[in-house]
Amino acid sequence: MPVWGGGNKCGACGRTVYHAEEVQCDGRSFHRCCFLCMVCRKNLDSTTVAIHDEEIYCKSCYGKKYGPKGYGYGQGAGTLNMDHGERLGIKPESVQPHSPTTNPNPSKFAQKYGGAEKCSRCGDSVYAAEKIIGAGKPWHKNCFRCAKCGKSLDSTTLTEKDGEIYCKGCYAKNFGPKGFGYGQGAGALVHAQ
Repeated sequence: MPVWGGGNKCGACGRTVYHAEEVQCDGRSFHRCCFLCMVCRKNLDSTTVAIHDEEIYCKSCYGKKYGPKGYGYGQGAGTLNMDHGERLGIKPESVQPHSPTTNPNPSKFAQKYGGAEKCSRCGDSVYAAEKIIGAGKPWHKNCFRCAKCGKSLDSTTLTEKDGEIYCKGCYAKNFGPKGFGYGQGAGALVHAQ
């Protein structure tokens, strides 16, 4: 006697997914109605999905949760508020209690209010109005560029390796897989020793 009801399990609800209602993403199956952003619950498709570990997000929520933070990484005047995404279920980063400065800067202002962090590219002070956090480090907006080609970066084009930031194209050329079939056109079919 045949066994009925076989099928993949939904990555969101865990129930059986039948072929007519199946959406596949990252090797997992979902019901069409379960293929939703983990934060805002909007329906997703192949052009709006962003994956982090086993979780799926819309690109907007993914950028808010995992993208660079700072001046210039908002969406118009709506970013001039103190919304950290709590209403979307995003937990704000914990605020560290203020501790006395160990800043060697002799300036009374710097001793009282703390010195600015240093830019990861140029080493100069980065103040709040111009600070961008990317790859876990502070950058000036003008220094937040690919280490190879100098192209300006944002949360969708940023990749990081060994503390340095790259655009996706340069990262793929320099650190991606090598060999036949991984080039970029006929010019890539050269013999490397």
